[in-house]
Amino acid sequence: MKTSWRTASLVASAAAVLALTTACGQESPPSASSQNVGATAGAGDLGSIGTGAGQAGGGDAQASAGPSDTAGELNVSTNAELGKVVTDNLGLTLYRFDQDTAEPPASNCEDDCAKTWPPVPADDATAGEGIDKSLLGSVVRADGTEQLTVAGWPAYRYVKDVNAGDVKGQGVGGKWYALNPEGKKAQAAEQPGLSTREDPKLGEIVVDKNGMTVYRFMKDEAWPKPVSACTGACLEKWPVVSPVDFADTKGIQKKGYMTFTRPDGADQQTINCWPIYTFAGDKAPGDTNGQGVGGTWYAVRPDGKPVGAPEK
Repeated sequence: MKTSWRTASLVASAAAVLALTTACGQESPPSASSQNVGATAGAGDLGSIGTGAGQAGGGDAQASAGPSDTAGELNVSTNAELGKVVTDNLGLTLYRFDQDTAEPPASNCEDDCAKTWPPVPADDATAGEGIDKSLLGSVVRADGTEQLTVAGWPAYRYVKDVNAGDVKGQGVGGKWYALNPEGKKAQAAEQPGLSTREDPKLGEIVVDKNGMTVYRFMKDEAWPKPVSACTGACLEKWPVVSPVDFADTKGIQKKGYMTFTRPDGADQQTINCWPIYTFAGDKAPGDTNGQGVGGTWYAVRPDGKPVGAPEK
């Protein structure tokens, strides 16, 4: 019995930087244990390997119509940031889930989770170029269907990956990662503590070492010294960016790059003397869900200016 699914239409040190002599606040310019599937094995060649158990979250259940219930020939695609990742016959990225297990293989993504992360069927999966067929196997899910495994890890697609090469599921919830050909997590090379990226809507914005968007709070102060107006419960939604040595940054303005000590004793990083934060509502690198929240939170430019904030 094939697994039924629908394909989807898919960023320390307080002494690191000394307070600069210019005044703060001045805006300045800028081994597999599952049964082997093999290269040409069919459904009749697969045995019962394990049982997916329990329920898991991991995403918002948004599914869209798609006509494929097959995996077909698996191949290796090279992503500019993640390196080599496993893709199906349509070029869609395959993922693994941290709450699953590989020894023994077991899936813990059921119900709504499986709608957002459709399990990849095992019955027609074959090893294409760059794929070691001995690492391909299957696991029997709770509903009796057989799911593809790579080095024992159950494989999934992501409903928001629409086009071949999309990797929108990478890092979602801190639990989902693209599969590399060895069945390990595909991960970007280590990024600077703070750097910039080009957002299609916001332009060049600052991100932390995990690729998460960095924000400014318009109620904060930068002159004559940094003051954060985000305290108490606010910090649960807007965690502060801890000190980052300027040597561990890329593309960030040096003027006004300093840290300050908050009333609770914690040190916080600033850009051009403005306190900076991340947003708990951003779940994956590239998210900008904090942009414009309450008319007071905005992504940050490399010179510390807020993106899209109303002119004062």
